[in-house]
Amino acid sequence: MSVTRLQRLPVHNDHWLPDLLLSMTRSAFDLRLPTLGLLCPLLLAACATSAGPSTAAVAPVEVPSVQHPQQETPQWWYRSGAARAAANGAMAGKAKNVILFLGDGMSLTTVAAARILDGQRKGGPGEENLLSWEQFPATAFSKTYNTDSQTPDSAGTMTAIATGVKTHMGAIGVSAGTREGCADSLGKGLLSWLTLADSAGMATGVVTTTRITHATPAATYAHTPERNWENDADLPDSARAAGCRDIAQQLLAAQRFGRGPQVVMGGGRGEMMPAGERDPEYDDKVGLRLDGRDLIAEWKQAHPQGAYVWNESQLQAAAGAPALLGLFEPDHMQYDHDRDRGPQGEPSLTEMTRTAIRTLSRDPNGFVLMVEGGRIDHANHAGNAFRALDETVSLSDAVRAAVETAPADTLIIVTADHSHTLNFVGYPVRGNPILGKVRGLGGEDGDRSQYARDLTGLPYTTLSYANGPGYAGASNAQPAGPKKFNHEPSSFEPSAGRPDLSHVDTEDASYMQESLVPLKSETHGGEDVGIWATGPGSAALRGTLEENVIYHVIVQATPKLRQRLCAQGTCNADGVPVTLPQPERFERKAAQ
Repeated sequence: MSVTRLQRLPVHNDHWLPDLLLSMTRSAFDLRLPTLGLLCPLLLAACATSAGPSTAAVAPVEVPSVQHPQQETPQWWYRSGAARAAANGAMAGKAKNVILFLGDGMSLTTVAAARILDGQRKGGPGEENLLSWEQFPATAFSKTYNTDSQTPDSAGTMTAIATGVKTHMGAIGVSAGTREGCADSLGKGLLSWLTLADSAGMATGVVTTTRITHATPAATYAHTPERNWENDADLPDSARAAGCRDIAQQLLAAQRFGRGPQVVMGGGRGEMMPAGERDPEYDDKVGLRLDGRDLIAEWKQAHPQGAYVWNESQLQAAAGAPALLGLFEPDHMQYDHDRDRGPQGEPSLTEMTRTAIRTLSRDPNGFVLMVEGGRIDHANHAGNAFRALDETVSLSDAVRAAVETAPADTLIIVTADHSHTLNFVGYPVRGNPILGKVRGLGGEDGDRSQYARDLTGLPYTTLSYANGPGYAGASNAQPAGPKKFNHEPSSFEPSAGRPDLSHVDTEDASYMQESLVPLKSETHGGEDVGIWATGPGSAALRGTLEENVIYHVIVQATPKLRQRLCAQGTCNADGVPVTLPQPERFERKAAQ
């Protein structure tokens, strides 16, 4: 077993302790006693010989006090995020590459339940298991609220992660305003770390299981006050007249900063194809664009050596292409549980991640990559814990593949954009199926060999949702009682009581967990989410952080990114990027 990364971990606000970070083969995620025996003398030697750098090497960044939220400005958000990242030691990072994994809607409850499901699939009780990123040495909490909303959405949260500035619900790549305010938003564009990397000559990539124009991937390259303007047919006439452009065409326009993303994989063919053009996979599907533009053809023209693919076999054949556009569905990609695994089907998130890393790693200037497990969120919205957990396990596999594949000087961060209302409750016995009914009495004492029952005598599951389409009352789409995926009601009747689950297979993939409040779609949650990190600069991710601090850790810990910012005069005397950058100054024409 070989050790490939040395990384510093904080043990106190003002002191640093060298520690070994293991990034090895898959077996490294299951440390054995011989491994620990090897590590202990190395750790002691490191402690005895190096005091390491101090956060005092960078002077504290002064941040003005403001009245919240009235005096919060984009400049304030940017400077405050920079101050926290620098105080945590991010400037000591020497990352050449960066990979951000985003589990959309991956609440801490979702992580815990997925951990157990993964462990039970491996034949264990489950509770002792860890997902791949849970073995990373750096951990933190992320505060996810938007500037105008206590419980956030994916657009505003990913904009904070991508640009270092919090913004309003629904906004992508622009600072706070209103969702319908196209004209106002035109002067509020923000620079993402992916676009910054492109401007700095690094390779860039975006991988997702959603449409590539959906909120999370779009925040890395687009600027719009309204996340739903994905293609020109979605754009109101007033917004078009004011100068706003749909998200899909902004993907191609991103080349003005450098080369644009060299790897783009996900769903969303329909957003890129003109209306009337038949989908290559489904006879009953056509493109959605009304402007006549074929953005896939335009991408191919701009990348004559690149490869456009839409199924598994084509992706494998394109392994050596210098640029890659993979659009595997006209809409979102299929859930991993449901996807066609054959040559004409869809690749897994793990395969897309490996392919992206191998393609981008060829660039000697380094790379940045965003990988989203986007359908965790969709399954939670649908009230279907099976798919939410299964998608989380799929993301864990992709993260493990990244640790195995990425160069050693890669900062890898795993986080979520927001939470959900999934509950993990009751007193189930150790090893109880996480998707099953609670076995044991309703309290802390009693016979735990039997199903626990509520005060009406009915069993209940470990997992449930606070709201959503799993409500027991009759809806316009399904009768009263347990609901089956996929249930999209527009109305409910009041429930006469909880359903009897005694003879219901709650572990079935189609079972929808009960919800307390009847809604068409389950909502997000407002509590903090987790951050897990490894690699150069990862030790700066600790404590409870505002979500926008993640951007600042990335740019401060990656020399090429902070140097590019400093070259435009955004840094203080210590080289900390503290001034909000203007995107137009990073376009190729501005550099000439």
